[in-house]
Amino acid sequence: MHQTWRNKISNSAQLGGIETSVIDNGPGKGNRIAWINTGSGLRFKVVIDRAMDIADAFYNQHSIAWLSHAGITEPLLAAKGLDWLSSFGGGLFTTCGLSHVGGPETDEFGEQSLHGKISNLKAELESIIQPDPIAGKMEMSITARTKETQVLGPNLELKRTISATLGKSTIRIYDEVTNKGNLPAPHMLLYHFNFGWPLVDEGADIIWKGDWKPREGNSNKIFRQGNNFYKCQPPIDEHSGTGEEAAFIDVVQDNLGFCNCGIHNPEIGLAVFLKFQKKQLPWLTNWQHWGKNEYVTGLEPGTNPPIGQAKARENKELIFIQPGETRCYSLQIDVLGKQDEINKFLEGK
Repeated sequence: MHQTWRNKISNSAQLGGIETSVIDNGPGKGNRIAWINTGSGLRFKVVIDRAMDIADAFYNQHSIAWLSHAGITEPLLAAKGLDWLSSFGGGLFTTCGLSHVGGPETDEFGEQSLHGKISNLKAELESIIQPDPIAGKMEMSITARTKETQVLGPNLELKRTISATLGKSTIRIYDEVTNKGNLPAPHMLLYHFNFGWPLVDEGADIIWKGDWKPREGNSNKIFRQGNNFYKCQPPIDEHSGTGEEAAFIDVVQDNLGFCNCGIHNPEIGLAVFLKFQKKQLPWLTNWQHWGKNEYVTGLEPGTNPPIGQAKARENKELIFIQPGETRCYSLQIDVLGKQDEINKFLEGK
């Protein structure tokens, strides 16, 4: 950030910061939100009443997130089956888990709805730290706790801190998942990042590296040998309604154990990149849904592919968190609008 503001501002909000409010109209009425303005051109909306997920996100004039027809809605506290889709607002990311990621299922271990409960639960706000540039403090953060709990059952708590720095186009997410119960608890977690127009447009690059397999096997029309699934397609009729494809990726890590993926649109000179640790989130899912007026691609780091609790248990890949144990997850989202920054990332990817 240019330092020409020194001795010229009375209120740090003139540069950026965190502003909380409550939505007062439409299906999201009553939801608490926090707008975070980094002062760099990047601003985004945290939905406190949806487990601190991020909805809208903009860089200068460009939206980088996909928003569903529904947008932000009231949480569905008793969601079953595919009800999750009715309250799926899209947004920059939606949290899936904490104990189940994948389609709905019912077995001797209970009933699981699509992608679990966490994104339909309200968080308890713990702290907001504002920047104070006059005092040399450029960091800002918001922290809250969300409980996925039931009597006589698993009790998991998500403590989430979302932070940013004045003058930098970076979002940092730090999550702690703790078993507050008295028995080992199943645990699956997936960060459902959803990118939309104009960042996502035909010809834009989808960036990731790793061995992959199509979710639908041989019936997958996009993720198949010989097809260029690293380029965004135009809207296609085949993806109307439930049309979609996905790939499960054993994502490559660098020599420090970090994984990178993202979207680059050279036509508008904009790129968004995700960075996360392989040891924490070893899998990446690339979801492509090129429906007309429902045009989105997802990059989704996770503890598992979204195969569900039953399949993960069968494969002996289901994580269990012991009573009192905490598992930590860190992610970083960088929004790049300068060609030299984009080139530097692409060279190192």
